[in-house]
Amino acid sequence: MTSYEAFGITPENVTEVIQTYLLNSVYPEVSEFCQSQFQLQPSVISEVLQILWLPLAIKLAWQRQKINHPFIQGILGGQGTGKTTMCKVLSLILRHLGYHTLSLSLDDLYKTYSARLLLKQQDQRLIWRGPPGTHDIELGLTVLDKIREGDLPVAVPRFDKSAYNGEGDRTTPEIVTNVDIVLFEGWFVGVQPIDASTFDHPPPPILTAEDKAFARDMNYKLYDYLPLWKRLDSLIILHPKDYRFSLEWRKQAEKKMIAAGNLGMSDLEIEQFVNYFWRSLHPELFIKPLLKSPKVDLVIEINSDHSFGRVYQPSK
Repeated sequence: MTSYEAFGITPENVTEVIQTYLLNSVYPEVSEFCQSQFQLQPSVISEVLQILWLPLAIKLAWQRQKINHPFIQGILGGQGTGKTTMCKVLSLILRHLGYHTLSLSLDDLYKTYSARLLLKQQDQRLIWRGPPGTHDIELGLTVLDKIREGDLPVAVPRFDKSAYNGEGDRTTPEIVTNVDIVLFEGWFVGVQPIDASTFDHPPPPILTAEDKAFARDMNYKLYDYLPLWKRLDSLIILHPKDYRFSLEWRKQAEKKMIAAGNLGMSDLEIEQFVNYFWRSLHPELFIKPLLKSPKVDLVIEINSDHSFGRVYQPSK
């Protein structure tokens, strides 16, 4: 009898035993985080932990073991899809598995405030940070390459969205000395350029000739990001069943902010804001094709109430 069998662990039940152990060990910390941030019921937290977060964390650990460098996991998801929450929970679980995880957002790669002011002077259509062209791609490549090559410590950029009255600017970088897994998330991480003729008959709110020209230009800018996407070892999509959920989620979030005594946008301002990003990279044009792409390893559907729907591999 092996020592494992003495504890009741066999080749047939080892996965179940590991998951049960992890569930019991990580649940208190995950539960505390989710309840403090989202007021989720314990039963909901336990269910999501078992059916999604725990298996996904174990999958990331296995993928890391198969390669001789830190594993870079891309996470693509729009406003309100839960990218930040997923990264936080996965990091908690992976820490229990003995892995050092780094969360990096596409937002952390924004160009400096002064650089974006100059950019806006050159192209007045870039009224908000976020679309292709507003990021420092070379900075992202440098950071990911240093991590992949084990050239540590590395200064990981961080971005303060509150600086300059909400315009945002770089803040003190985080010095990272040990990385096993990178969770690289953003609203268009991994998104590929599409055929320019698609914009001859695009969906709303791409309506005018100016809208179409802006959409074509943003599509062209995506080519600059392809070297960054090549650093990804895997890509996950957090996909709302209807892309218009993000508009309602933003309105709900702003109303909560206003109710709490903070400044927030009106419904009209929110619609203008969200439509701006739909004009730059429309989900129907850019996200939908990825749902069947071999470049994507996992799709996680998001329901209107933020709960998870179907989880599947596009290639299967």
